[in-house]
Amino acid sequence: MRVTRLLVRHEVRVLVSLLLWVARRTHGTKGGRAFGYARGQGAVMAGFAFVCVVETVAMSVLLRDFPTVHAVFLFLDVYGVVVVVGLHASSVVRPHVLEQGSLRIRRYVHVDLRLPLERIASVRRELRMTHERADGELDVEVGSRTTVTLELIEPVTHVTFLGRRRRVRVVRFHADDADGLVRALGRARV
Repeated sequence: MRVTRLLVRHEVRVLVSLLLWVARRTHGTKGGRAFGYARGQGAVMAGFAFVCVVETVAMSVLLRDFPTVHAVFLFLDVYGVVVVVGLHASSVVRPHVLEQGSLRIRRYVHVDLRLPLERIASVRRELRMTHERADGELDVEVGSRTTVTLELIEPVTHVTFLGRRRRVRVVRFHADDADGLVRALGRARV
């Protein structure tokens, strides 16, 4: 029951992100400075949405003689396209945010981690293309890469998509303007 509730909440957040994207609004950026991360994945998401549309058309042709099955697959395929576009929209409308006293690191609607600035020991621009899962580390990748690395004075708790808690002391994430984020974060920590 808990997993179902989390999945429904996820779907609602994706659909709300789609509406915010159409309205050209952002989520949770008021009073802070936003740093996007969606630029590097736009082409991949567009390609994925295109493949989903092609699959929808192909299934419509293959199942045209079976109206009930066709209707079910058409609904699922169209919903799949909406979710793919919604995921991209969520990455656009939910950027990282440097707020008064904290940095909010996000990815789609899956990751939303608030780091108090006083817990950040060091910040550096570091391009990494490969990531191995390690205890105490969180990699918030976009397109299999991260561009900023934060080391923390003491661990913070990251809650995963399905509610599991992890203590992390190193956070790596991608930002389109990684240099600008590192400079702004350096000024905010002083």
